[in-house]
Amino acid sequence: MKDYVGIQPAFLGARFASLLLLPLWLGGCATAPPENVENICEIFEEKKDWFRDAKKSRKKWGTPISVQMAIIRQESSFKFNARPPRRRLLGIIPWTRPSNAYGYAQVLDSTWKWYKDEAGSMFSQRDDFGDAIDFVGWYTSISQRTMGIAKTDPYNQYLAYHEGHNGWQQGTHRRKRWLMQTARKVEYRAKAYNTQLKGCEAGLDDGWWIF
Repeated sequence: MKDYVGIQPAFLGARFASLLLLPLWLGGCATAPPENVENICEIFEEKKDWFRDAKKSRKKWGTPISVQMAIIRQESSFKFNARPPRRRLLGIIPWTRPSNAYGYAQVLDSTWKWYKDEAGSMFSQRDDFGDAIDFVGWYTSISQRTMGIAKTDPYNQYLAYHEGHNGWQQGTHRRKRWLMQTARKVEYRAKAYNTQLKGCEAGLDDGWWIF
């Protein structure tokens, strides 16, 4: 009995620690990318709160959900902690990253500060999907207001997103064939997402969590 009493606190401590870690483990599972990033219906079926966030952003900023989601798909493949790959020193040694872009929408520190000051809040986080898609809606609305790029034009919206408003206005993308090809991919994906969403949005709306 004496030995049993001696090990009981340690055993209970381990059980208690495991219970404390369980929410963290579950939270990690919740942040995993959707299984099929090419089908917006399957994305929203798997991540129902993302549909709510996407609808809120569309209502607030007027940019189609399909355009916003296509931009995020291109930037991070829906990975919450995405960063640009590191450069390689001498082709082997991991080195610095080309920029401090981070999160679902791959936003630079300076641009994120601008968003927080203008439209977000001090608590907005780049690795929070709701904040990230709100940022995309906000940024594309600025592109429309200041550059005249239609919110329904995923090709030019993506170019302005990638190059910045000044870069797009100066035509820096025209010297980057690879970037224009990427923008065409975003355009194609936005059109595919839009077609898919037309077939499933009514069903996705059927839930208490939509408001």
